[in-house]
Amino acid sequence: MFEVAVEHTFAAGHALRHYRGKCENVHGHNYKVQVIVRGEKLDSIGMLADFVQLKKWLRDTCEPMDHVFLNDLPPFDVLNPTAENMALHIGEKMQLALANHPNPVEVAEVKVWETDIQSATYRPVQ
Repeated sequence: MFEVAVEHTFAAGHALRHYRGKCENVHGHNYKVQVIVRGEKLDSIGMLADFVQLKKWLRDTCEPMDHVFLNDLPPFDVLNPTAENMALHIGEKMQLALANHPNPVEVAEVKVWETDIQSATYRPVQ
């Protein structure tokens, strides 16, 4: 099994619903996202997936969340904009993008950092 990873950063604001504490108030983060994809076979030139294409898909996935109030943005207008739910959302969007990939690859892990010292990870059930 091979794995490759790409990362992207963006800034956004949010307020956690049904939370009692500081994070129920409007605040923001400089998010860092890492997506790891995996697969069993390399293509004809020895690559699992092209970093350039993976970075583009991740950037396209994160761009709507950049410099916005996440609570106003679907699916976070209904789904609480926690780091866990953001990792799930990004993982699902990336898996959709990978469906057209010429080499069979899948999302193995998505990690979303809210700060340098706290993150949430989503790993799809395989």
